[in-house]
Amino acid sequence: MDVFDLLSIYQSLHTRFGPQHWWPGETPFEVMVGAILTQNAAWPNVERAIVNLKRAGKLDPRAILGLSTRRLEQLIRPSGFFRVKARRLTSLVKYFADEYGGEIARMRRVPLARLRPELLAVHGVGRETADSILLYALGKPSFVIDAYTRRVLSRHGVINARADYEETREMFENKLPRSVRLYNEYHALFVRLAKTHCRTKPLCSGCPLEILLPHRA
Repeated sequence: MDVFDLLSIYQSLHTRFGPQHWWPGETPFEVMVGAILTQNAAWPNVERAIVNLKRAGKLDPRAILGLSTRRLEQLIRPSGFFRVKARRLTSLVKYFADEYGGEIARMRRVPLARLRPELLAVHGVGRETADSILLYALGKPSFVIDAYTRRVLSRHGVINARADYEETREMFENKLPRSVRLYNEYHALFVRLAKTHCRTKPLCSGCPLEILLPHRA
């Protein structure tokens, strides 16, 4: 697939749905927290957990590290798998505090080539989570490949259903301009499409990619 095809897909989605203003977070640190909590969770449940942290005055690196494990688990319980996520969130926040003093500005000054391996070395931070933090919290051009994106791409014959994460990410990054704004909107538009048309049981009629990519499920 060449750059024209990828840009055509983007343009079709953007024309239909418009700007998505994603990721929904008031601060970069909130986005980082959300990237952990959204693992295997519906976003409304993640929002409930984040509201709990805000109301308790704990949506801050030092505050989170000062919580007992039990209290943190209680606050993030709505996001599901709260015991696992409490450990993962603590690991991420500790890394953020130890390496960058809990300062987003310091972290943003570090090159993407160094930050991504650092994040992937943190307990509980996989590739999708790392790329979400890089793109949405730190403004780095790292394309996010999630389940929605893979579903859309495989159904329309852009990738094989078993395509590797890195292979798919590199396809976008090698063929598109290295633009944070473009990557941000593109990923968000895939999420929108997956929720409106490319559902588990697809609703192909009226899909903005129906004509552009005829090899659909």
